[in-house]
Amino acid sequence: MSASAALTAREGTGDPAVTGRLPAVLLMAGSCLPILGAVLIAPVLPRMQDHFRHVPGSTALVPLVLTVPALSLAILAPFAGVLVDRLGRKRLLVAATALYALCGTAPLWLPSLYGILLSRVLVGVAEAAVMTCCTTLIGDYYDGRVRDRYLALQTMCASASATVFLALGGVLGSAGWRAPFWLYAVGLPLAPVMARVLPAPGPSPATGPTAPGLPPFPLRRMAGICLLTVFGAAVFYTVPVEMSYLMDDAGVHSTAVVGAVTALASAATVLGSVLFTRLADRPRRRLPALFLVCALGFVLMGATGRPALLVAGAVVNCVGTGLLLPSLLTVALSRLGFADRGRGTGMWTAAFFLGEFACPLALLAAESALGTLASAVVLLGVVTLLVSAALLPLTRRVRPEAP
Repeated sequence: MSASAALTAREGTGDPAVTGRLPAVLLMAGSCLPILGAVLIAPVLPRMQDHFRHVPGSTALVPLVLTVPALSLAILAPFAGVLVDRLGRKRLLVAATALYALCGTAPLWLPSLYGILLSRVLVGVAEAAVMTCCTTLIGDYYDGRVRDRYLALQTMCASASATVFLALGGVLGSAGWRAPFWLYAVGLPLAPVMARVLPAPGPSPATGPTAPGLPPFPLRRMAGICLLTVFGAAVFYTVPVEMSYLMDDAGVHSTAVVGAVTALASAATVLGSVLFTRLADRPRRRLPALFLVCALGFVLMGATGRPALLVAGAVVNCVGTGLLLPSLLTVALSRLGFADRGRGTGMWTAAFFLGEFACPLALLAAESALGTLASAVVLLGVVTLLVSAALLPLTRRVRPEAP
């Protein structure tokens, strides 16, 4: 963060009202809240299953407690983007952060499984607004290389926090399956600090003043990058979701070893995000190479049954995905002006979480057709390689983007 603050001081920001590092810290913290919702309660699902075993359909309903916020986020993020452009980024972010805390802690006192599921749907609503607002504000506050670096930092924080939250969920779960939900209360002190510290953004001098009302949204300009993001999100989430199953199939059954490998993969994603901040501009032209790196990792993971090569392939893949995610987001934001940045960011966020939701389902279908999960991962590697080849001529003939 100190290096990023120094860079900001040298190169300037898109909004002159943004000073110091605290606004960026708050936006990074807000960007981690949806990750908290995605992984925190995973370790306590078996205990929750035992508690609600008398509820009809609990076998299917309890896992939904974990996954339904991501589905809500994927569905509602575009609508959150419209609200961002209509109501303002800061106001919606503060309200959504408070709603996140209230609904996130609701399972502490709700006795009904159906009531808990409803609260988790509302958590997804809040997450859609928080994630869209945080990413939009990064686009509002910063520009050029500074923006690119903060988007990479957002990926780094999300990757690192996933490992931390998973460990915290396991530790708190030893006190009971409800205990991890206390961490959602972090939104209560965070909301007033956001209200006090974050400046209300306005259009930059480069974009000029905006006309009253919402201008037409550039759907055609955003459709391609959002479709690519759906696939990129599936590539991004394959290792976190499937690594433990692949290790088990390779004969590694120690939970300590699996945990260490998962942490190593997370560190590789962070390394990829750090490398993104060191590369030159024009992330769009790097996309074919990044998908190629991810494809090579997948092929290495699935082509052999050796645990060492499986881990090596996962590291290669995660370095690629650490570079890929901020590259996709940077390309998306470069196509948006102030007046449509909220809607565009909401559309991109929906595409990303839709890919996250579809990732395990697609791999499950491929595993059923091919017989093994390793074969499904190799197939995903081949498809990723084809995407890389298809992008290469497109990036060569596209015109340079306007500021």
